[in-house]
Amino acid sequence: MTFRKPGWALVGAVLVASAIALLLFRGTPPSSPDSTDSVSAARQPTSSGVLVGAPSGASPPTEPTPAIEQLPIPGCWDGLRQLDKTATLDSLREALAVAVGNRDNLLAAYLQERLTELVGQDAGRALQVIEWAKQASPPQLGLYMDALKAAPAVHDAKVSEALLKLGEDKSMPLQNRSAALDALETQRRLSPGDLARLKAVALDETVDSTAWVATRTLGRVMKEDFERTGTHAPYWKELLSIAGQSDDMAVRLLALEMPSYSNPLIGSESFDELKRILTTDRERDVREMAAFRLGVTREPEEALKIYEAAFDKEHDVCVRWAIFRFAVRAAGEQALPLLARFAAKDPRFQRDYAEFEQLYASGTVDFARIWLGKGEHHACLVEEGAPH
Repeated sequence: MTFRKPGWALVGAVLVASAIALLLFRGTPPSSPDSTDSVSAARQPTSSGVLVGAPSGASPPTEPTPAIEQLPIPGCWDGLRQLDKTATLDSLREALAVAVGNRDNLLAAYLQERLTELVGQDAGRALQVIEWAKQASPPQLGLYMDALKAAPAVHDAKVSEALLKLGEDKSMPLQNRSAALDALETQRRLSPGDLARLKAVALDETVDSTAWVATRTLGRVMKEDFERTGTHAPYWKELLSIAGQSDDMAVRLLALEMPSYSNPLIGSESFDELKRILTTDRERDVREMAAFRLGVTREPEEALKIYEAAFDKEHDVCVRWAIFRFAVRAAGEQALPLLARFAAKDPRFQRDYAEFEQLYASGTVDFARIWLGKGEHHACLVEEGAPH
């Protein structure tokens, strides 16, 4: 029998078949139960679009694979859909306790929002939540009060009065008092009587952080009222009084800082007390903040006089630097002659004066742009809560 060499067509067919078999073999996963996941994971694109585990010579895609946002599916907790349908104050309270016990922050946040919705405009339900809060401790205390703070019922006179009473109650733990006063910060306005009551808490030296919260609440309601009606004077009067009387440096500092969030213009009715604080407060940070507060005024000429007197009495370079730069904020280019006198008295500020002079000569007038173009030449660290 004569054997003939295979033809080229047959050779081609064999090669094709071998290639197919090889590909099929490479694509067949091992018998391990985790093999499918491991193979899939090995072929997932990275953020750069390159396939992890692909041959090193493979060309990466021209564009990265877009990320797919995966949102949590609502109703994924057992019984949550039924709770949503039949929710009551008591059932939500019980569910919150379970969520907190399981350290399930996502579920607790969801239930807090549901509690806000359930309270709504119902003052009776809001008062019930306040009763819970009297006996609660963190984190339930914060969940209850944050839910109430966001509910429309918090603006009901009976509810706001209950919160203020709780904040004043000396028989209650300080954390519960603070939480109640914090829940008042969404009020649209405060009456003169409420302002006086908050001020009394802010000046109470025995209540520690609760005094700080009372001061912050007063300032935040001032911001709300000022943005709605332009009213700030009653709030600022009490804040300035707190800044001048409190024995707690953090409270004094915060009282002067709070107007910064709405930036009302300060008038001459505030100058005497600001001048006293600027020149006599024992804390550098508070004196700096007083200089900062004086810089937003409708009477810049009077402010410059206060700055000049304070500069002469001050020996801390950082407070002097605050006086120097906020004089510019108060009066703009009109402050340059005063800055020249400051620089003559204290050579550490000569370079600052020259730079401010050059900036105004260039035609820049806005203080924000002036400040962006100004170098920093003093080692005055900006700490948390300090003016800047």
